Amino acid sequence: MAGSPTARRRRLSIELKKLRETSTLTCAQVGEALDWSGSKVNRMETGSGRVQPSDIDALCRFYGTSDELREFLKSLARQAKLRGWWQVHGSGVPEWFNIYIGLEQEATTFRQYQSELVPGLMQTEAYAAELHQAGGHMSAEDTAKAVRVRMERQAMLRQPDAPDAWFIVNESALRHVIGDRLLMQKQLRHVLEMAHLPSVTLQVLPFDSGTYPTTGSFTMLGFPAPEDPDVVYRDGITDAVYLEGEHHVREYTRAFDGLRAAASSPQRSALLIESILKDYAQ
Repeated sequence: MAGSPTARRRRLSIELKKLRETSTLTCAQVGEALDWSGSKVNRMETGSGRVQPSDIDALCRFYGTSDELREFLKSLARQAKLRGWWQVHGSGVPEWFNIYIGLEQEATTFRQYQSELVPGLMQTEAYAAELHQAGGHMSAEDTAKAVRVRMERQAMLRQPDAPDAWFIVNESALRHVIGDRLLMQKQLRHVLEMAHLPSVTLQVLPFDSGTYPTTGSFTMLGFPAPEDPDVVYRDGITDAVYLEGEHHVREYTRAFDGLRAAASSPQRSALLIESILKDYAQ
């Protein structure tokens, strides 16, 4: 299974934490037994530090794992050191967003609510460029790199093994003019084109939808292995929040279901987008 280094690092940290918790030992106790610091064990379990195959050997001997599990974990450690295709663009992709792209590449289900902008996986090159230029903190070269990565990310929705992607977009995001009206016409036509992909479901949350869960934009990613918990992602200007606790996932799932119930059906959503397109054409 081809996967991203980020996802491999996450899976490795999950497995290492599971082994320690099964042993009922603390990070400090494991570290003391192996002549390591407890913080080193913690970093390995949180994915905040690189794990060497020799570290895996030491841990597996200590925990008494099977040879098969040890080799599997060492394979994850080796793959976690690789660079993702998006990382070749360097400063065009912030480090905190590198993590998200790595998880996105591995996801099999994708749920996103956008309250202000067209979803990144549905943006045209011109729309994405306008957004990055508006920030004013990126050079022209880094802006071009960031836009290129966003365009390349969209390819996953057209693949035979594309994730099951469900987008809910607030009507305000479609009426918010980015660039000019001609750019928005092209952007909305692109949204309609993407909505016809077999892997994609698109709903618009219209202005007259009544009461619905009040929340900002967020994304939920689901993964093929049951050992890998879902992740809720929310980003800001300089950083992002990743939530994977059961409580967080449950509450955001409930919010998404509420938004889905309040939004127009995919068929009515397409009609609404077409009507907005006519407004832009006038």
